[in-house]
Amino acid sequence: MSAPRPLPWPLVALFTAGYLAPYLLPTTVGRLDSGLPLTATQAGAIGSALLLSSASAGFLLASRVDRIGPRTLARLGLALAVLGYGGAALTAFVPAVVAGAVIGGFGSGTLTAVAASGIAAHRDPHRVTTLGLLGVSALAGALYLTIPHLGPGHGQPLAALALTALAALPLTGRLSGRTAPAPTAVAHGRLPRPRAGLLLAAAMLCWSLAQNSLWGVSGRIGVDQAHLTEATVGAVFAVALGAGLVGVVGAGALGSRLGRAVPIGAGTALIAGCIALSASASDLPAFAAGEISWNVLYPVVLSYVIGLAASLDPRGRWAVLVGSAASLGTAAGPLAGSVLAAGAGFPVMGRVLGAGLLLIAVPMTAVALRAGRRPLPVVELPVVEVPVESPAVPAQHAYDTASPNSYASTSAR
Repeated sequence: MSAPRPLPWPLVALFTAGYLAPYLLPTTVGRLDSGLPLTATQAGAIGSALLLSSASAGFLLASRVDRIGPRTLARLGLALAVLGYGGAALTAFVPAVVAGAVIGGFGSGTLTAVAASGIAAHRDPHRVTTLGLLGVSALAGALYLTIPHLGPGHGQPLAALALTALAALPLTGRLSGRTAPAPTAVAHGRLPRPRAGLLLAAAMLCWSLAQNSLWGVSGRIGVDQAHLTEATVGAVFAVALGAGLVGVVGAGALGSRLGRAVPIGAGTALIAGCIALSASASDLPAFAAGEISWNVLYPVVLSYVIGLAASLDPRGRWAVLVGSAASLGTAAGPLAGSVLAAGAGFPVMGRVLGAGLLLIAVPMTAVALRAGRRPLPVVELPVVEVPVESPAVPAQHAYDTASPNSYASTSAR
């Protein structure tokens, strides 16, 4: 019986550094608004530009991670994040802040592309995803508690993004270099399951748009509608993200017992109700209840969606493309939320977003059900395992490929 393989901590670190930008979106946009001569719409547009740049990196690099090499791409992404976010944090010149946010966003997208490809190739993607979500939720929660006490200005959240990227840099030495060319038919073949992948990507764009339409204006709901202070809103966000850790741990413990369709479909329906509750909150209890319950469910559903995308192509291409589609939705979220809130008010915005999520849950559940009935052939797994795991004994690699646990863990989320 083979010994358990060590967890790929570099992938967890890259996942955390890449996903931190959207997690800090409310405080980043809020600080840009209050710390620079910008309107709320202009600050939201900068946040959208950051996330749009991140999505562009994912679409550009989806099929190139293996050819360029995870180590090279990870170091490039970290360098861009440090230079972009760090430069934006150190200047008050608005064009330079915009340029830094865009450069840093491209770095974040590069990191998520490398992480998604590696996670899809890993023997236990659910466990790695859970650890990544735990890391980013815990770090974001700590920052929401800390940033309000560091004084005014736009630089603190951007500096936090740069420092997180810098801290992940030493771990990149454990990533593999450029992958040796695989057989042409497998390495350069078209994406498997194109209909399911495209449907999931389109649904994930809308799913993420709805989530971040609320997340992008949650700070304003807390301050303007629920009449809370910035410190109180930050504390609610920190507690909510901490509660999200409980959700992630629960998803890890649940594993594949319920399959993917039930957590994705039912979880999205419950999120719709949480969004409506949070958007209509007029006091602290209602605001906290909506935000906390929503943040418990959000990472749970996200972990299963990432697993579903990984199961469609173990080389990680659909995982990267679906993640990039989600980044597009995230990028448009603050602007969409601001427009809806300005035109109809926060409560109506919440009801519209909730209704949209109920509709989106249908195709996402359908893809999960279809993927569950049509598992990927085991013979595709060696293409993924070779560049990532590199075991010393070839016979052991063959044993792992044939192991029922290897396939089950790859498709279980």
